[in-house]
Amino acid sequence: MNEQVKTATEQTRELTDEEVRERVIQLAFGGDRERFDMFVSALREALPADVTVVLRGSAVIGVRWEDGAPFDADGPGTSDIDLTLVGGDMLKLWSDDAFYIPKFHTAPLNDETPNHCPSLVPLRRALCRIAGRAVNLQATSSFLQYARDVLMDQPFFTLIEGTKDDADQPEPANGARS
Repeated sequence: MNEQVKTATEQTRELTDEEVRERVIQLAFGGDRERFDMFVSALREALPADVTVVLRGSAVIGVRWEDGAPFDADGPGTSDIDLTLVGGDMLKLWSDDAFYIPKFHTAPLNDETPNHCPSLVPLRRALCRIAGRAVNLQATSSFLQYARDVLMDQPFFTLIEGTKDDADQPEPANGARS
């Protein structure tokens, strides 16, 4: 992790939920709260209630993980939105060849990989239209979501908290921002 990313990660961890939400709205939605609300509503309408939707990456910390460049460094709308779907039966929707870790963590669904999860392509396209930028969808187990937060120090912002059926699921270290 380079110094810009490390600093941005530390600063993000110090923000309140509302401050992170405002950063996301400013960066990913051009300050348009109505578009942000439409985006979240589209997710709520399309996904089962037991699915948690997590936003990761530069829309959360303000810089790219790979090189520390600012969000939209290459011009307006050039940075994407990275969503992770946690829980429910989301992992079952991905094709068998679309996993980084079989049955636990998928590769992203994006323009180049529509066959990874054909059933979510219409949702992804709708989200791209609302956001005015590319949106990547990924699915992961709650255990790996927890590990990415705690072990890999990758901040996230919870857009939608899914209903919990299992009280034994670990809680993210930062309190699952919502």
